[in-house]
Amino acid sequence: MYVILVYDVGEKRVGKMLRLCRRYLHWIQNSVFEGEITELKLRELVHKAREQMVLQEDSLIIFRSREERWLEKDIIGKEKNKLDTFL
Repeated sequence: MYVILVYDVGEKRVGKMLRLCRRYLHWIQNSVFEGEITELKLRELVHKAREQMVLQEDSLIIFRSREERWLEKDIIGKEKNKLDTFL
């Protein structure tokens, strides 16, 4: 499946959440990640994220799609972190 993940966490937890998400997805902008991921890996990521979060203060939002091709993405301005695919 293809996901877009967005988080908003307290300042003290931002670094840990960034490192965690980068292990599973591609960082595209501040607190925004995207990429292909299996259901099992996504559950693992969510479990580890919940351990770092203060649920009364922080949030994690995940948009899911079966495949990237079902999403349209328009970038206006500078793309912060290009996703290059090497064949």
